[in-house]
Amino acid sequence: MTDQIFFDTDCLSAFLWTAQEYLLIRLYNSKIALPQQVYEELTKVPFLLKKTNQLLANKNVILISLIVSTPAAELYIKLSRNPDPGYKIIGKGEAAAISLTKYNDGILASNNMSDVRQYIELYKLKYVTTGEIMFEALSKNLINERQGNSIWKDMLAKQRQLPANTFSEYLKQRT
Repeated sequence: MTDQIFFDTDCLSAFLWTAQEYLLIRLYNSKIALPQQVYEELTKVPFLLKKTNQLLANKNVILISLIVSTPAAELYIKLSRNPDPGYKIIGKGEAAAISLTKYNDGILASNNMSDVRQYIELYKLKYVTTGEIMFEALSKNLINERQGNSIWKDMLAKQRQLPANTFSEYLKQRT
């Protein structure tokens, strides 16, 4: 991938909670973008804030703010406050990540498909999930399947939204 990847809170925190942020760095260093709204959500949990600040200090992640009166900021307001009929209001982090992805021709990194799928389809966004990131790490020999299952289990223990009970099960589902 060569595009910037805009992470929402749930997807990034899946890796932070389990001390697997190194996978993101190895796969996407200099492409990881963190919307300001996601950063603000992460500040509510000191552990996640400390890890995020470390990534920012090491320049593994860049912080992106929405600029007032731009199309991206207007879309953010629409998604987080007043969506079109038939579409649901989504969280600030998700809305910011979607808006920035759309207007920067980036890639959305999100796990919460129940909230974001309709917008991914509407705006024809490229996206990745934690499962796909883990699969890419496996494909590039950064982890093996056993390690993937262990990480997956830890992510589930931290209440991350994942589409299968194990990484092995996820791999079978995607074929």
